[in-house]
Amino acid sequence: MRTNGDPGDAWALADRAADGAGVSLRRFESLEDADRILRVLEATWGGHEPVPREMIRALADSGNVPILAFDGPEAIGYVLGWTGVGPEDGLHVHSHMLAAMPDRRHRGVGFALKLAQRALALEQGVEVARWTFDPLIARNAYFNLHKLGAIADRFERNHYGDMSDQLNAGERSDRFTARWDLVREPGPRPVEAGEAVLEPANKRPGKVRSPAGRSAAVAVPRDYTELRAEDPSLASAWRDASAVAIEACLRAGMVAAGFDARGSRYAFVAIEELPT
Repeated sequence: MRTNGDPGDAWALADRAADGAGVSLRRFESLEDADRILRVLEATWGGHEPVPREMIRALADSGNVPILAFDGPEAIGYVLGWTGVGPEDGLHVHSHMLAAMPDRRHRGVGFALKLAQRALALEQGVEVARWTFDPLIARNAYFNLHKLGAIADRFERNHYGDMSDQLNAGERSDRFTARWDLVREPGPRPVEAGEAVLEPANKRPGKVRSPAGRSAAVAVPRDYTELRAEDPSLASAWRDASAVAIEACLRAGMVAAGFDARGSRYAFVAIEELPT
């Protein structure tokens, strides 16, 4: 995969994605934009602890500028994060929230926003982004690892503790941490999953196996949200089994570098063999 860290090219890529999604992108400009962000937040998570509007303004004032997606005069999505620093990545963007109104999901809005966040980071001289996501939400795994080309190299059970929003209430907040190389052109990596560490057995999670080679596959439910609503006990079994399988792969020196939507499974590969 070729690399291109030019901010101008990155903005052009984001603008093309926005055109395809039928939206326009704009950086945060005023307190009214903070209110627009909070409306999308409530429509997305429902019951989420509110983010103070003055904090959103302070992020923008400090260079951590949220980006909004508009359909005409209406804001229908946003991406929000801030600059962080860590021993492994140095200076990076922590992308904390990405959301679109319910009737605009899965139509390219989030992709355009994420590309815009990438362009802004490159404009500011930042070349890495990180964020967390639930490894059992297959559509997010596909978006993060396949469409964007990020990897997931960290995992923690109950990362955020108990959460009160409608999507996460009553659920153990297990989270992958993604790492996105912003200089690399967005898109999937040429990876193939190896032997299955976890796969379904009559809809239930099978026995977790120890990774045997330099690559592995970990299956997850195709629609965990629906499964949780229909059979909470089975959903809980998948949550526990997937955590064991993911931890085993990471301990073996592998990272999640791809996601097969058809098979609903992660492709883990040894970090030293990670394709560029």
